Parts: sequence; C-alpha cells; structure tokens
Amino acid sequence: MIGIFRQKNPINLLVLLVLGIVIKLPMFSHPHVPAMRPGDGVFYEAILHFLDPLSASFPLLYPLLAFVLLFAQSVWLNSFVNIQRMMTKSSYLPGMAYLLLTSLLPEWNYFSPPLLVNTILLLVLSWLFATYNKANAKGTIFNIGVALGVAGFLFISSLTFTLWVLLALAVMRPFRITEWLICLLGITTPFYFYAMYIVLDGHWSWQEFLPHITLGVPSLKQSAWLAGSVFLIMVPFLVGGYYVQEHLRRMLINVRKGWSLLLLYLLAALLLPFVNTTGTFENWLMAMIPMAAFHACTYFYSTWRPFAVILFWITLAYIFSYQYLGPGW
Repeated sequence: MIGIFRQKNPINLLVLLVLGIVIKLPMFSHPHVPAMRPGDGVFYEAILHFLDPLSASFPLLYPLLAFVLLFAQSVWLNSFVNIQRMMTKSSYLPGMAYLLLTSLLPEWNYFSPPLLVNTILLLVLSWLFATYNKANAKGTIFNIGVALGVAGFLFISSLTFTLWVLLALAVMRPFRITEWLICLLGITTPFYFYAMYIVLDGHWSWQEFLPHITLGVPSLKQSAWLAGSVFLIMVPFLVGGYYVQEHLRRMLINVRKGWSLLLLYLLAALLLPFVNTTGTFENWLMAMIPMAAFHACTYFYSTWRPFAVILFWITLAYIFSYQYLGPGW
C-alpha cells in the first residue's frame, strides 16, 4: 500500500477513498449524533438546528457529512503538500496519513466544530503560503482574518489560532504593523456583523456577544488504548520531524518557511484543548493536519523501506483492533 500511495497516480485517489471507507466503516454502523457543548459557537448551533430534523429521518446524515469532510480534508492537504513541494516528490502519502491519524480515536470521526474548523484552517494555511513574496497581500491577509473570525463562531476556542496567524505572517513576510492590523480587523469583522444582527433582533447582551474563553487542564480518561494511539501518533511524528530537519538544507526558502509554519500550527493546535476544556478528545483533531504532513515524511523519506510498510500495517491493525476488539466506536 505504501508503494501505491508513494506514486502520484490519479487512480490513487480512488484507492484513498476505498481506504477511508474501510477504516472508517464503524462510523456508519454506530452513528454518532452530535450535541452542543459549552465551547461551541452560534454558527454550529444553527447548523445542528437545521440538520437535526433531517438526521431524525436519515440517521446516517452526520456520519456521512463527517466522512465527506474528512476525505475532502485529506485530499486538500495532499494537494497542498504537493503544490507547495513540501516533499521532494508528489505523492498521496499526506492524504493517507491524515485518514490513518483521524482513525486512531473515535472522537475524531464525529461531526463536530473542530472538524468544521479544520476545513477553514486548511484554507487559512493555503492563503498564508500565498502571501509569500507577494507585493500586496492585504486582501489575502484580510480574508485570513475573516476566515478565522468565522471559525470562532463555529468553535470559540479556535480564536486562539490568532496567535498562530500573526506568527505565521512574521515568518512568511517582513514585519508590517499595517498587515497585522488588517488581519485583526478581518477577525473582528464577523463579530461586527453579528453584533448588528443581535442589536436589530432586539437581543443584545454582552454575555451573548463576547466569546466565553476559560483555561484549564483537560480531564481525560487514561487507558491502554489511548496510550497505543498516542504512541502511533508521536513516533512517526518524531521520525518525520527528523527527516524534515535532515532535508531542510536542500529545500527552497519558501519550503523551509512552510515547515516552520506547520510546526507553529501544530504547537497552537496542541495548546487548544487547554482552552474551554472538555472531557473528550475532539479538540485535539485540529492538530492532525500538520501532524499528517510530518507522518507523510516518515513514510516517504524512510531509508529502510520495510519500516514504512511495517508502520502502516501496525497502524492499520491497531485501528481494526480498536474498532472491533477494543472499546469500539
């Protein structure tokens, strides 16, 4: 399978789809119905209110939407890595890695705000790369801010990515205070229109308008299965990070900056679960996009080919064991 995904063959897109269906089949046999959590935004609440009547007559609606989003994100990430030449050769390994990673925990396959925000973050990531060496990027930077502001209405904690965006601008472009202010203006624009709406609707209150953000330590249930998932996340990440560092000197400047951007993205996403903490793993999903890029490097650059093959089959075996022999989805 690794040999197949190492090649950039259009038919591999179909193979990727089949892989996704096989490893995420329990999504459909045990449909999960999402519910509002304290940190969820008003846009997500509106989406649920719209979809709940439909899901009552079609229980597979939410799993189907979640799968479509996950597969679309894997394809988008794969295309992004190839277009930006983040690796020396185009392949389907980033998409494969993302589907494998998101199958390590059942919560990462639910229709949830972090899953929706992941799509927006991929868009933001693409726009950030587009600002490199662009003489006038103010329009793109404003769009980045607006996208991040919209993400805040889906998932309030995602506003913490503001710090990542500002640091990313510092990495990709010379520091210009006007561009930072334009980005912040873009972030506040959706809040401005939302404020207008609730004022005109006659329901104005600061409690409803201001995002509710708290800090805390997540309370997560420990288990051997969780340890196994963490192991299969961290080991390929560390190996992939080593290979990225090893090939960094031979990369173009924009690619080096790109990997720095992904690392900052990962750090921001790993801190996110400490904002508006919950007792689930859903919030950690947003770290899987940059994590998948590093995992892809493990599969691609591995000098001992059997290692990548063994890692793939061990991960696949673990996923099936979790689903059918372990706690299940």
